[in-house]
Order: sequence, then C-alpha cells, then structure tokens
Amino acid sequence: MYWVVLIASGVLEAVWATALSASKGFRRPWPVVVFAVSMTLSVVGLAWAMRGIPVGTAYAVWVGVGAVLTVLVAVLRGEEKLGVARALLLVALIGCVAGLKVVS
Repeated sequence: MYWVVLIASGVLEAVWATALSASKGFRRPWPVVVFAVSMTLSVVGLAWAMRGIPVGTAYAVWVGVGAVLTVLVAVLRGEEKLGVARALLLVALIGCVAGLKVVS
C-alpha cells in the first residue's frame, strides 16, 4: 500500500506543478486552489509512504514520477517539445524509478 500511495503522491506532484504554472505567478485563483490542495495531499502522501519506504527511495520515486508526468502534460498541452533525446531520458528515468521498486 505504501507504494500505491507514493505513486499517487507523485501524480499529485505533477498536478501541483502544472497548476503552479497555470496560476501565472499566483494571479489566477482556481489554479492556486488546485496547486494548494494537490501539493498538500502530495506531501502528506509522501510522508505517509515514508513510514514503509526508505526516505531516499521514496523521495527519488516521488520526484521521478512527478517530473516525468509534468513533462508529459506540458508536451500534451503544446508547451514543450519532446525530442528523441528527451524521450529517451524520460524512459531512462522511468526505468530508474521502476528499478528502485524492484530492489526495495
């Protein structure tokens, strides 16, 4: 269950990062609300997952999941381009996150 909560918290990290960008410097109220709620839930989930997963592993997985999903959301929204090198690096990052799960 710790891993499920950790992955969900990583997904919420991508939500709050995307909402933070959409808030345009905290000038748009709804993205600010989404940012605050998702960030709170993300960090609470991370803290809970750390009860059963070592801190270094949990943090690396949380950041990795959030980073990959944030990039993918930005690509889908047309805000960033996904070249071959970036795609390969994201796949490698996913592989590292999966590897942490396997060896834990």
